[in-house]
Amino acid sequence: MRKRQPKTYTRLTRPLVRDSRDEPLRQASWEEALDRAARGLARHRDAFGVFSCARATNETNYVAQKFARVVMGTNNVDSCNRTCHAPSVAGLSAVFGSGGGTSSYEEIEHTDVIVMWGSNARFAHPIFFQHVLKGIRGGARMYAVDPRRTSTAQWAESWLGLNVGTDIPMAHAIGREIIRAGLADEAFVERATTGFEEYRELVEPWTLSLAEKVTGVPARAIQELAHAYARAERAQLSWTLGITEHHNGTDNVRALINLALLTGHIGRYGSGLQPLRGQNNVQGGGDMGAIPNRLPGFQDLLDADVRLKFESAWDTVIRPHYGLNLTEMFEAMEDGGLRAVYCIGENPAQSEADSEQAVRRLRALDFLVVQDIFLTRTAELAHVVLPATAGWAETEGTTTNSERRVQRVRRALTPPGEAREDIDIICELAARLGHDWKYADAEAVWNELRSVSPDHYGMTYARLEEHQGIQWPCPGTDRLEPAYLHGRLWEPDPQRRGMPAPFGLVRHDPPVDLTDEEYPIRLTTGRRLDSYNTGVQSGGFASPLRRGEYVELCPEDAERYGVVVGEAVRVSSRRGSVVAPVWIDTALRPGLAFMTMHFPDEVDTNQLTIEANCPIAGTAEFKASAIRIEKLPAVTYVR
Repeated sequence: MRKRQPKTYTRLTRPLVRDSRDEPLRQASWEEALDRAARGLARHRDAFGVFSCARATNETNYVAQKFARVVMGTNNVDSCNRTCHAPSVAGLSAVFGSGGGTSSYEEIEHTDVIVMWGSNARFAHPIFFQHVLKGIRGGARMYAVDPRRTSTAQWAESWLGLNVGTDIPMAHAIGREIIRAGLADEAFVERATTGFEEYRELVEPWTLSLAEKVTGVPARAIQELAHAYARAERAQLSWTLGITEHHNGTDNVRALINLALLTGHIGRYGSGLQPLRGQNNVQGGGDMGAIPNRLPGFQDLLDADVRLKFESAWDTVIRPHYGLNLTEMFEAMEDGGLRAVYCIGENPAQSEADSEQAVRRLRALDFLVVQDIFLTRTAELAHVVLPATAGWAETEGTTTNSERRVQRVRRALTPPGEAREDIDIICELAARLGHDWKYADAEAVWNELRSVSPDHYGMTYARLEEHQGIQWPCPGTDRLEPAYLHGRLWEPDPQRRGMPAPFGLVRHDPPVDLTDEEYPIRLTTGRRLDSYNTGVQSGGFASPLRRGEYVELCPEDAERYGVVVGEAVRVSSRRGSVVAPVWIDTALRPGLAFMTMHFPDEVDTNQLTIEANCPIAGTAEFKASAIRIEKLPAVTYVR
């Protein structure tokens, strides 16, 4: 098999329309494309959803969710936050009332213990990892909890290589050991939390020996981490998709939060919980209300006073119930409950689990409008394609990173051809559907957001420029709040004031897709340093790093299957199969394989992954599929 060249995606410069489902897309004027899009969406107000964009600006996401709620009268709006960090938002919100990371990046430079759990930050979050390295050089000890001995784990004092899907047993065993050794912060637990006795009872069975049997991690290593984390004056616990992309992702997050509550490593400088977002504005998309259950400023849609405020500001009526999230919208496509979608900057045809099923559902829609910078696989399925500007160098606005820092984005390049800014396109559609929104520029959108979101009120563009970014909450224009959240937990009597943090009573639930004799290998997925998401923006460009998709195996498994580096094999799950070349990686243990979703046009990894979703957050179990490896009849190499 000759190695296929990565696909180079076409930059969109003119609108495209499709005259019928069986005909190809053709170029059209903006007037024709917008008129068609408006007419098509108007026919489906009762069965409509918006996919907003985690790479677009805050202002774009704000206007996108406003379009859904005001123009189309629905709360069916979501983004790829659902695919990755929705469990983090759900877990943090359930305990603390807000879904943002609790610390600033700077704090990890001044902490004593760093726990990186399910996170290869050196590859997936290289800017954040530079702060981690500064912390290590300053004397912090890092512990890496991950099924693979990743590039990040190589910097750790100790690597705890647990079996995929055993994070809750590991966390419970750490919690039990902290309690047993008398290392819990009893004063903090008594003052600031609820449910401790129930938690103590829950973790009691998880002895170090039982945890070793279930997780595969030596009992002594678990004990060492428990003592180091509990004894530290300051400790940071960070996680990414290794925790969230499971059918019980929210429970995984709650299990980690429990450890912070048990030790008091929350609400103080240098101690906190940090879910690391993989795209530039995953945090901001949710903050702007591009999710089905929260209005901008992360304000609960079911709160009548909140709805009244927005109804007054927007001169509309907001439906008093949660909308469908991304996963639920795909399920509704199956039974006809959702017949039209406005997709802004997302590529779910290649990013969703069980991608063949996702494509089939998108293709069956009555009407699909895609607004993007490239002709993605999703755009190829659309009835109308609208060319947008890139969310960074061609657009004005703001974005919000993992530490809740809002920063300015400035236009530096002239957009190609007839491409228009996202906000302008959305407003043009709104006007055709009876809503004349006259925003002079992105700052006017931001000022409207500030007027309805207390957490953002104090963030004028001028102040964002002055301070080179500001973290929320920022309710006043004359001061800045502390860099960390939830300091209230250290104030007197938070329980009396109705603000305690509850322990999560979560139980171990193994992966849905069980390995057996037919599918004996556990496949886990993730990111690589040299590529980005579905490869649309990074797949067609030269890279000095190794590129292209491989199935990575440990040396023992490669020897067992009789394969060598570059040899093509068939990788099959209960949902589909792909042919991929082999890469041998000593970071893996026997029985574990690794792939990415970066090159779906070359090897569509998401044909293998399972659509088993977290019932709370709707995130799929990308991290735990059962596969088999088959050596192809003829030895084929990829160079």
